[in-house]
Amino acid sequence: MAEQEGITVKKSENFSEWYTQVVQKAELGDIRYGVKGFLVHLPWAVKIMKRMYKFIEKELEKHGHEPFLFPSVIPEVFLKKEKEHAEFIADVFWVTEGGAEYKKLEERLALRPTSETIIYPMFSLWIRSWRDLPLKTYQSCQVWRYESVTRPFIRGREFYWIEAHNAFATKDGAKKQVEEDVKITEETLYKKFCIPFLFFKRPEHDKFKGAVATFAADALMPDGRVIQLPSTHFLGQNFSKAFNVGFVDKDKKKKYVWSTCYGPAIWRILGAIIAIHGDDKGAILPPAISPLHVIIVPIYYSTAQFIRIMRKAKAILENLEKNKIRVKIDDRKEYTPGWKFNYWELKGVPLRIEIGPKDIQLEQVVLVRRDTGRKIVVKERGLPKMIKRKLRSIQQSLIERAEKFLKEHTFEVFDFEQLKEILERRGGIVKTEWCGKIECAQAIKEKTNGGAIRGTLFGVEEKPKRKCVYCGKVAKQVVQVAKQY
Repeated sequence: MAEQEGITVKKSENFSEWYTQVVQKAELGDIRYGVKGFLVHLPWAVKIMKRMYKFIEKELEKHGHEPFLFPSVIPEVFLKKEKEHAEFIADVFWVTEGGAEYKKLEERLALRPTSETIIYPMFSLWIRSWRDLPLKTYQSCQVWRYESVTRPFIRGREFYWIEAHNAFATKDGAKKQVEEDVKITEETLYKKFCIPFLFFKRPEHDKFKGAVATFAADALMPDGRVIQLPSTHFLGQNFSKAFNVGFVDKDKKKKYVWSTCYGPAIWRILGAIIAIHGDDKGAILPPAISPLHVIIVPIYYSTAQFIRIMRKAKAILENLEKNKIRVKIDDRKEYTPGWKFNYWELKGVPLRIEIGPKDIQLEQVVLVRRDTGRKIVVKERGLPKMIKRKLRSIQQSLIERAEKFLKEHTFEVFDFEQLKEILERRGGIVKTEWCGKIECAQAIKEKTNGGAIRGTLFGVEEKPKRKCVYCGKVAKQVVQVAKQY
């Protein structure tokens, strides 16, 4: 894979092809497995995803969630218990036979598309009293859905995520969990992964199956479409009644729990990170999740120079590692320094150190930022401190750059033709007003070639002042509209 050439298209001219090339040439995934929607994850992507998991798991556990691992299969009878959730049957893979003789199973099993119908039967066994509540769980796992259209790290038939499932004694406790989920999203998606987002309450016709209300973070991709990242769902008592998840309260009366679930999709978030931050040279990784902070590239012209420079490079590496900086030396002799520069730029490593014969004499190195390409000369003595400063700067710069793009592609219109023109030609997120009728939502989506009502901003009270952008009747909600992945 190291022999592959760099990116051959511009991100601004052909985003789709650019994205595919980055996934392949930055050695994130191999799409040649031969089963649609199933990706071979290469080491660079796995290392990034492990760091992403770590950040989200840490936040969940800080807020009282405990890690569990539930089975991957669901008896069909469980999947059908919650009426609305049973609609997921159209999206699942089925296990129907087992053993060398392909013996037909007594009941077919679904590979989990999500785990409510796995977890709530267990909650019904574990929860007996108010003393058992709240019960806050999460698992880091894979799920499977029979998607018709697939794209690596954006939409697949097998994808990686974290799902948190929680039970509370009161409705208020469950609603506070939704607010907590928004804060966890802020701490991870925004502060660590450098992705700005808008958090919406989805309209009734677009909520999670079986939920009372759905809330989700939408990020804006470079092609002007939004991608749904973490979503959280207030499930009310729908699942607790279906699976008899009850408890005896302090007043000695039996009641049903109130529940929520939260789904940070690691897979899709990684796709958004690559898409939003990358440039024509390849990926640009936020320092918080990059497997390496620094790549050291020795520059030499003879064997004697190689020996001296490698001695110095190893000393620098040890010093940086002592300062908790993730660093590697690319000492491969079969590739030129220029080839190595391009290779590590393609993979998105935040900083590069160049060391040549002159640098050894002057006790300095050349430090290069991936996000801007800017080079500076740094004395060895102050290198760890300078690197940490630059990593913080890169992290913040990626946030600011993505925020600027989001702001420049967020509009407010009250005329349908303007709405249509923006979505079809420029893309972005359009604030407008809606009567609340699903017929209007469907017409808007059809006539804008995919513009969906994403919902109302979470935690923001906005009263409509004009008519519905489509039918011209009384508007009931101020909503955002965008095309989606």
